[in-house]
Amino acid sequence: MSYPDLPNIDGALFSAPAADRVFANKSSAHRPRILLLYGSLRERSFSRLAVEEAARLLEAMGAEARVFNPRGLPLADAEEASHPKVQELREWAQWSEGMVWCSPERHGAMTGIMKTQIDWIPLSIGGMRPSQGKTLAVMQVCGGSQSFNTVNQLRVLGRWMRMITIPNQSSVPKAFTEFDEHGRMLPSPYYNRIVDVMEELVKFTLLTRDCSDYLTDRYSERVESVEDVSKRVNQRSM
Repeated sequence: MSYPDLPNIDGALFSAPAADRVFANKSSAHRPRILLLYGSLRERSFSRLAVEEAARLLEAMGAEARVFNPRGLPLADAEEASHPKVQELREWAQWSEGMVWCSPERHGAMTGIMKTQIDWIPLSIGGMRPSQGKTLAVMQVCGGSQSFNTVNQLRVLGRWMRMITIPNQSSVPKAFTEFDEHGRMLPSPYYNRIVDVMEELVKFTLLTRDCSDYLTDRYSERVESVEDVSKRVNQRSM
């Protein structure tokens, strides 16, 4: 099809979004798969405790939750990608349909441990994009008053990783006052917010997981793919 008013468009690759294509797939029967990452190695890590609380909520909501332990994960590019912890993280990232990222705020930013985990998740692995089109919930814990610096940074990273970051988020101030001696979160509006965030994450995951390929299909990438094929064909004919 040609588009006279759009001379720069390749009509063979241009496609107007259609509702029947978004909802055409049969719904998956398995539980939503959620990977949770936290950003501290402390023995009493409040980001870990918050993530463990979130994982319990996700399981109660019918999801399958896995919490990745970052201890032993090397700095990005300090080891080969064959490192066991890197392989574990990447395998779980590919397994997941949604993620939760929770980091302490340190010096007004996420921790290096949090960033290292995200840096080890590449945009593509052998033609596969382990994060594209997957849902994401962002959370942070604070040592002092409430802040949103870290969740804002995590949103930027989520967009860069081509993830569907849900609108809701959690920031827990003075986290050391919000957990009991057994590591369980105390009743509070901050706990209720985490319930809200996990509930929204599961809903968005159920809504998008079966159509994420279509939602993230891009005209620019379809054009690029055709150009790549053309280059390969031309090289073979030289």
